[in-house]
Amino acid sequence: MKDLVLPSQQKGWFLQEQTIRWRQKMSIYKIKDIIEADYGCEEHNDGPHAILVFENDDKLEVTEKWIAEQGIKEGKFIWIREDGSYLKAVRVVGAIIMAEMNGDESAEPQKMIFATQRGYGDLKDGWEFPGGKIEARETPEEAIVREIKEELDTLIKVEKYVDTIEYDYPEFHLSMDCFLCSVVEGDLVLKEHEAARWLTKETIDSVDWLPADVTILDKVRDLL
Repeated sequence: MKDLVLPSQQKGWFLQEQTIRWRQKMSIYKIKDIIEADYGCEEHNDGPHAILVFENDDKLEVTEKWIAEQGIKEGKFIWIREDGSYLKAVRVVGAIIMAEMNGDESAEPQKMIFATQRGYGDLKDGWEFPGGKIEARETPEEAIVREIKEELDTLIKVEKYVDTIEYDYPEFHLSMDCFLCSVVEGDLVLKEHEAARWLTKETIDSVDWLPADVTILDKVRDLL
């Protein structure tokens, strides 16, 4: 079998019916089962191994230590790169909330997007499009409506899908479905964030965006 290089320097193999099955494209996989790797009396220098079984029945062998450190369990996601290395993946949604603001009477309404400053965690103080994790049995559209209601006490309408951000942070991979949204009811009350701003095409770079959110800014500019 061909060794795969893991970020943690542990080794594993991407298995399908005991054969290597290489992927030509980076992909996200949902874990449906975790089973013990049965090798009889064989021992590994890095401790006992287990096999992650994905929804499409592909398999990935990892150490039990890595599973414990990363909090891996059924229903979670793994991001596998082209070279076979992998990271724990987090699937979330982000709302690009847009509104038109009126200036003076002679000016055309100006499109603006709503940005929030993160108030907790390792990425605290970075600016982002508000949102959060997708719960079990939720569609991404349902998740973003729920998250904005919880975080900002505001009901939004999903207008359209914009793009999915795929970004590797040092400890995890972020997969974020981004949607253009409009406010139906509410005042965008900050319940979890430190600050918020309405930004135009001209001011969109005036805040310190989180690295993942930076990758979608060109498409957001095209919407303004």
